[in-house]
Amino acid sequence: MNCPLCGGVHLSLFGRDRRRSYWRCRACELVSVPPDQRPDPAEERAEYDRHENHPDDPGYRRFLGRLFEPLAERCPPPARGLDFGCGPGPALAAMGRERGYEMSLYDPLYADEASVLAADYDFITATEVVEHLHDPGRTLECLLRRLRPGGWLGLMTQLVINAERFATWRYKDDPTHVAFFSRQTLEWLARRHGLGFEAVARDAFLFRRPE
Repeated sequence: MNCPLCGGVHLSLFGRDRRRSYWRCRACELVSVPPDQRPDPAEERAEYDRHENHPDDPGYRRFLGRLFEPLAERCPPPARGLDFGCGPGPALAAMGRERGYEMSLYDPLYADEASVLAADYDFITATEVVEHLHDPGRTLECLLRRLRPGGWLGLMTQLVINAERFATWRYKDDPTHVAFFSRQTLEWLARRHGLGFEAVARDAFLFRRPE
């Protein structure tokens, strides 16, 4: 098993439960689930279809605002954005359009339009997405290539703290969560790609491509 983020081969067992094992990369510190223990597309779709994230839900909008509001301060309209992994209820895209942004959508299950991934953007958001990625290294590199100089990548995901807390962490119990980032992993990602990095909330992070 290679690390799905950096390709590293030095992984050590980080934890195990009755369903899966979890391995941490010594290079980038991503914690990941082995390929043969990840869900297939049908299982993923069945899990996602149970989520109820409506674009007009005030609570959901407040949740997304932890990323969207700091991003809007740094990248004001007019600007072009991509809501990557938007799901069936693209609330962040709706929030962006209401503020004057030109928004595009992409989701491999709900908005699979390949041409969207060939365009360039001033910002890209991926809210509660990276923990689902089976190949986060390739996906994030693809997104970063689509950012214009000075563009922003915004991620929302909960972070690994340590092995003791991971053992009882409910976030890992979602069967579609297969890649778990820590603060160290995000900092590695920034160094790897020469990006600016800041945490704007405990689960919201901004990366900036150099001008």
